[in-house]
Amino acid sequence: MIRVCLVDDQALIRSGLKALLHLLGGIEVVAEAEDGEAAVAAAVASKPDVLLLDVRMPKLNGIDVIETLARQGALPPTLLLTTFEDDNALVRGVKAGARGYLLKGASPETLLEAIKSVAAGGTYLYAPLVSQLTRAALEESRPEDRQFILESLTDRELQILRLMVSGIGNRDIATALSLREGTVKNHVSSIFSKLGVPDRTKAVLRAIAAGIV
Repeated sequence: MIRVCLVDDQALIRSGLKALLHLLGGIEVVAEAEDGEAAVAAAVASKPDVLLLDVRMPKLNGIDVIETLARQGALPPTLLLTTFEDDNALVRGVKAGARGYLLKGASPETLLEAIKSVAAGGTYLYAPLVSQLTRAALEESRPEDRQFILESLTDRELQILRLMVSGIGNRDIATALSLREGTVKNHVSSIFSKLGVPDRTKAVLRAIAAGIV
């Protein structure tokens, strides 16, 4: 059972999402919040497997919530939800520590897939928004970054990095490449070290920005 903390400033949307998650099965909403400040308190108190977080809210927006929880060392795996195709919010959210970004209009199946991916330690970048992410992130990337990554990583590490971008976890990567999960973990650690990033989401963002995928 995946424990979710659900945050949205509109009661009707919270109610609808809660009912939908119940119908999807395997997910329990353990806490709810209606604004950014309440979201921080709810996430700290409930320690959910996934924080399902609206981007635009009163008091603190979704990015502020992520940054506040990260400073406290209490940021759970977080999936941002929005009704707007806002590439700037996507980039800021991922850089702040979010593991995924999804439009509220996505299908129930996509929502379930995103929650499962994030809960399992993966990332989920909603495909229709990746092009916006790339354009925004490219403005910050160094021109030589693509060449640096290609020269720094082994062929196997590049394979794994590209699979990481798709949002799957180490176990599924191991299955796809016929490797042991422990071997994949070692490769992932090496990728983090070579790219100078602390986690999967930052590695994914850098790979997309550099045009590796």
